[in-house]
Amino acid sequence: MSPLRLIGLVSFFVLFSACSGRKSSPAEEQRSLFGESADTLQFYDLHEIQSSGTIIAGTLSGPDTYYEYHGKEMGVQFELAEAFAGSIGVRLQMEISPDTASLLQKLERGDIDFIALEMPEWKTRKDETLLRAAIAEWWDPERVRQIKDSEHKPTYTVRRRMRPVMQDAAHGIISAYDDLFRRYSSAAGWDWRLLAAQCYQESGFDPQAVSSMGAMGLMQLMPATADALGVPEDKRFDPEHNISAAARYIRKVSQSFADIQDGEERIRFTLAAYNGGAGHVQDAQLLARKAGKNPHLWQDVAPFILLLSEPRYYRDPDVLYGYMRGSETEAYVRLVMERWSQYRGSARSFSHGSTPAPAKRSLQDGEYKSQVKTAEEMVNY
Repeated sequence: MSPLRLIGLVSFFVLFSACSGRKSSPAEEQRSLFGESADTLQFYDLHEIQSSGTIIAGTLSGPDTYYEYHGKEMGVQFELAEAFAGSIGVRLQMEISPDTASLLQKLERGDIDFIALEMPEWKTRKDETLLRAAIAEWWDPERVRQIKDSEHKPTYTVRRRMRPVMQDAAHGIISAYDDLFRRYSSAAGWDWRLLAAQCYQESGFDPQAVSSMGAMGLMQLMPATADALGVPEDKRFDPEHNISAAARYIRKVSQSFADIQDGEERIRFTLAAYNGGAGHVQDAQLLARKAGKNPHLWQDVAPFILLLSEPRYYRDPDVLYGYMRGSETEAYVRLVMERWSQYRGSARSFSHGSTPAPAKRSLQDGEYKSQVKTAEEMVNY
């Protein structure tokens, strides 16, 4: 018999790790420890979930269910699921599926513990009496309303004091941090002025900038990224530590697109991944390939970045990371590349090595709309 299977409540839950594959569920691990199979395990209810320390939810990707935004899990169903998980003393792990049929199959196989979606009634397995009672005790329409109200559609805002785009164009000075950009650009494998252009887009050269998502400093490092890069908490707003860590992170992200031979194209994909996540960018590449476009050419992939905000595309069965606020990522790449071109044209070059070739012309808004329409027509579902 499958482990605990709750089909959800009116307006419930979700969590999904965009950076790794599906791990064994607590129920599966417990069966392995005791030599039991899904057919022999007869009971897996609230106490077993609490003993495992994890409850696993499944949902559909979307702005009102679950999505990842600048490295942070968002969505009403995620917020509700996380609140319930906390109430029973466990952490939440969530997975997304392309459709409800897939969710039901995962439920039957024991891959997930419940489905987190808007449902017309309460539906649980008959033997899940303790879990059902815990949900009934926790469920409060007023609490649910408060969670829904607090889960707004975020705009990625940064509290910052904007500096001039160039501090002294006549003398080739972009910012007060040019020496740091030169020093650490080699760690990123980039021209120092590209690092400066990205920094302006991220923080406006304000070392104390903080975003609504918790990103910090000149290069807007997310807390989890700073942790992974070994940046101490008391150094995350320090310009040198922040730029150094960002350069190392850029190098790491760039490796995800090592198969893109053209250096400037790879820069565009790396910028997109820095802003929106490598998984989402790779999903857009996959959609471009399915449509017969070149997945290594940003001009061909960018329209699919935009389309990942539409259910038809983010719920494609081949898309792994779901919903994406693609308009922000497309604009981010375009603006950074345009500013880099300006810096190369007006600032004196103190970079090591030869000066890169002029940036390729960015597509204008009307051209992108045309390409998105073409992409929609080419994808055959």
